[in-house]
Amino acid sequence: MYLGIDLGTSSVKVVLMDEAGAVRANASSPLDVSHPRPRWSEQDPAAWWTATEAAVEKILKQVDARRVAAIGLSGQMHGATLLDDSDNVLRPAILWNDGRADLECAELERVPGFRATTGNLAMPGFTAPKLAWVRRHERQVFDRVAKVLLPKDYLRLRLTGEYMTDASDAAGTLWLDVKNRRWSDAMLAATGLDRSHMPQVFEGSQPAGHLRRELAERWGMNEVPVAGGGGDNAAGAVGVGIVRHGQAMLSLGTSGVYFAVSDGFRASPEQAVHAFCHALPDTWHLMSVMLNAAACLDFTARLTGLPDVPALLAEAEARGLATHGPVFLPYLTGERTPHNDPRARASFTQLGPDTDRADLANATLEGVGLGLLDGLLAVESTGLVAEEITVIGGGSRSAYWTQMLADILGKRLVLRSGSEVGPALGAARLGRLAAEPDASLDDVCRMPAVTAAFEPDAARHAYFLQTRHPLFRRSYEQLKPLYVDAAAGDDVRPALRAMP
Repeated sequence: MYLGIDLGTSSVKVVLMDEAGAVRANASSPLDVSHPRPRWSEQDPAAWWTATEAAVEKILKQVDARRVAAIGLSGQMHGATLLDDSDNVLRPAILWNDGRADLECAELERVPGFRATTGNLAMPGFTAPKLAWVRRHERQVFDRVAKVLLPKDYLRLRLTGEYMTDASDAAGTLWLDVKNRRWSDAMLAATGLDRSHMPQVFEGSQPAGHLRRELAERWGMNEVPVAGGGGDNAAGAVGVGIVRHGQAMLSLGTSGVYFAVSDGFRASPEQAVHAFCHALPDTWHLMSVMLNAAACLDFTARLTGLPDVPALLAEAEARGLATHGPVFLPYLTGERTPHNDPRARASFTQLGPDTDRADLANATLEGVGLGLLDGLLAVESTGLVAEEITVIGGGSRSAYWTQMLADILGKRLVLRSGSEVGPALGAARLGRLAAEPDASLDDVCRMPAVTAAFEPDAARHAYFLQTRHPLFRRSYEQLKPLYVDAAAGDDVRPALRAMP
């Protein structure tokens, strides 16, 4: 049996996978996020470990722990976990959705060969700009940094005592030579670091450490291998069998991700498409990312006084999508693909005197879909086109929204069994590959059975593509100058709150 651990933003999820590939048990422990200033997003790494221990121990109570043959890791990407030479955490980890380092991004873009090496634009959410920010604003912290670890690799350190990562997660730092799957000395030097600060890079399906003896004894386990694992999206793809060239996945979680597999390195940084290594050897992927997907549904439910997201979906479905309804821009905390705009903010436009909350609910669902269409078109501009897309994440539980997305994207969308545990299951699969190097990739990472399929309606797709999407894009372009003005007030808000 195999444990898969997924360190998310809101919780740690752990699954137990048996030898046949079925999930036998799962558990989770919640996490909190801190936003101490506008555009800041942080977590305490100690909370990650506490939550991981709690979830693992829940699982191990349900099984003979000696039967666990390997552990796989997955986690939120891009987070900067800074350690001193005694492995003490120097400050709260700066997360993937933190937007403070836009100035540092502009500086990194001027490094010779930056885009050719990294395959990406410099965005505040990535790891390297965060370290440049710490170097500028918290020099006393920066000067004590001995190691920089990604979130899941901090868990690996606690599990194994080793400084190791995998190529898929490392590709999201802007320090990796993505084509060659190794650290770039030039990119590290641009932020005042060198290879001594970095963990060793492995493939996601390779052993990258073994469970420490004291933990193995406490949990009743053997000193099993811990796989290199993967960033959350790469591991989620492995979990639903998206491992071959041309296969694609759409993840509807807090953020929204379109993920397409390539058998070679290709990039489109000018459209803010992410070009990363996959969690498997000799495989890459392109990824479009919108920072707010299902999170927008929570926002609108709260804004309109609905008790929860299921109530919002029910009200939206009962009304149906109006032909000329409101337009929603889903940029609650900025946007990545295709705008690379951390200052962007959400908005409703085209409101009228008869607009009600059902209209706002439908506009939110449509707006997220149109943002996903932006990302899909950006990826397809590279020539990487998929005809069928597997959908995972909490948002996929709504048949109404999934059909709307099929119509917006013009693609056949399918749901597969077990997709709700995606990254954790993918981590467990990578754990099995690490423990059994001769195992067949097609056997271990097979696609689960299709449980539902949604075919696009040609007429509706044409309407979205020709009418609503251009209006959506124009709305952003018209509002973009205002985002700079709004962000300029960030530094004075504490003073305003202090006024009598």
